[in-house]
Amino acid sequence: MTRREMNATLLAAAALAAMPMAALAQEVRMLPNPRKEAGKPLMQALQLRRSIRAFSPRPLPPELLSDLLWAAYGVNRPNGDRTAPYWRHIMVIDVYAAMADGVWLYDPKQHALRPHLEADIRAQTGLQDFVATAPLNLVYVAHGEKMKDISPEERRLYASVDAAFAGQSVYLYCASEGLATVFRGAVDYEKLKQAMRLEDGQFVAFAQTVGYPQS
Repeated sequence: MTRREMNATLLAAAALAAMPMAALAQEVRMLPNPRKEAGKPLMQALQLRRSIRAFSPRPLPPELLSDLLWAAYGVNRPNGDRTAPYWRHIMVIDVYAAMADGVWLYDPKQHALRPHLEADIRAQTGLQDFVATAPLNLVYVAHGEKMKDISPEERRLYASVDAAFAGQSVYLYCASEGLATVFRGAVDYEKLKQAMRLEDGQFVAFAQTVGYPQS
């Protein structure tokens, strides 16, 4: 084996070691095509939009999860732009889905869920009790390292605005489909960052709980 081949082998092994265990054990989950003709008209969805904090533990079916994630941050144009606007035309937000079967990263280009963590960390996504049993907690994570030439305070401000754009799309989708949701800032941000094993330049901007309303 040449030195170059040995170095490549060592780098590959290091990359595998750095990956969360779930990424090795689980496969990419392709989502159904989003149903872009579904739902209520915009004005009706606006009329029904509200925050709800009581959730059924009933899981969301794949079709609703697909539509919801596309509404939040899906690709809606051939050039790769998204359903939500973003800061300086630089995509700094990732959308993670914390569910009972682990934490998944939404891949808008493939419209798929990529495994991130095998653990159920729903209870750590917020300070309210309902986050632990609701079927889905979206976590909006920013890449601070992409937001160059601005202060850390401004990075959080702009990332929060981008997360809020996506969050409002989720609100309108949930209103259209009879789902419950609430956009949350009551988060132990550092604890959640550690639980999600985020990189140094990343930080949690906001979280949002989604599910069927409690009957």
